[in-house]
Amino acid sequence: MTGPVRDPDLPAAPAAGPRPWAWTTVPSPLGPLGLAATDDGLLAVAFHAGPGAAGRIAGRLGAPPAPQARAAGCHALLADASEQLTAYFAGRRQTFALPLDWTLTSGFHRRVLRALHTHVPYGTVATYQDLADLAGEPGAARAVGVAMSSNPLPVVVPCHRVVESGGGLGGFTGGLDIKRTLLSLEGFLPEPLF
Repeated sequence: MTGPVRDPDLPAAPAAGPRPWAWTTVPSPLGPLGLAATDDGLLAVAFHAGPGAAGRIAGRLGAPPAPQARAAGCHALLADASEQLTAYFAGRRQTFALPLDWTLTSGFHRRVLRALHTHVPYGTVATYQDLADLAGEPGAARAVGVAMSSNPLPVVVPCHRVVESGGGLGGFTGGLDIKRTLLSLEGFLPEPLF
């Protein structure tokens, strides 16, 4: 007896079990940042990366971080991401040259985050409405706000650069102080006088 015939035009089924991923914490002026990566790319950046941060990623992926021997590519990517983030915070880097793993996003959120990553460069801002338009959903400015709040890759996918149409900062998952700090670093906000 033969099994079902696989359609050659469809991708092969993924390997059994969860994908290997790795985790590290990097110091920053914002406090410790947690970084997660798979072999496909940087998977997550977490603000305030305390002891439970890696556990939250593990919960979403269904497995703890893999040992070094099983995730060597992930660890190399994390080292590169750490260096690039350190250079960014020191004012020596304006773009990130990292592969990104979009696994923790889907649908509309993924389209919006990719548009943000591609079209809103260092030192500029876009409104929630601008991103809705770029994503092909001109009536979805509020939904863009939801997508920003669930961005798994803040700083690298720069949700801090998204502001209200009326000129307000809007919200930010890391807190408005962090948003102001990032925008000031990029030269968008002047330093306070007092």
